[in-house]
Amino acid sequence: MAADRGEEFSAGGVVVRDGEVVVIVPTRRAADGERVLGLPKGHLSAAESAPQAAQRELLEETGIRGELVGELGDVSYSYQRKRKRIPKRVRFYLFAYREGSTEDHDHEVEEARWMPLEQAVEELTYPAEREIVRRAMERSRGAADR
Repeated sequence: MAADRGEEFSAGGVVVRDGEVVVIVPTRRAADGERVLGLPKGHLSAAESAPQAAQRELLEETGIRGELVGELGDVSYSYQRKRKRIPKRVRFYLFAYREGSTEDHDHEVEEARWMPLEQAVEELTYPAEREIVRRAMERSRGAADR
């Protein structure tokens, strides 16, 4: 599904459990060939809403089922494919852990694991995803305070 401005659009999930978040190392490397530590995300299938896509991608890429809590916001960036710059936007959603094991991830992911939220804010490869986890951490703390 393409977004309004001719950009690619994807949805991603941030699942939180007891102060931890699930992170992935996809099999696809960064442009410089380095391993990426990131959040699960992917394109929407036909007739699928963004929250549904985020939930599906979460299950496929991490083996984890989550319950939708709410929207965390968008991340915009661009990447290069066949010498062409492609703009992309990813809408991230916060999920509460329900069930599953990170060992059950799909073939597109080299590794899925739980990581303390504070560590993810420091170690995720992309600054925009670190900001998304920071938002998830704030929302999670707010929920725990109620």
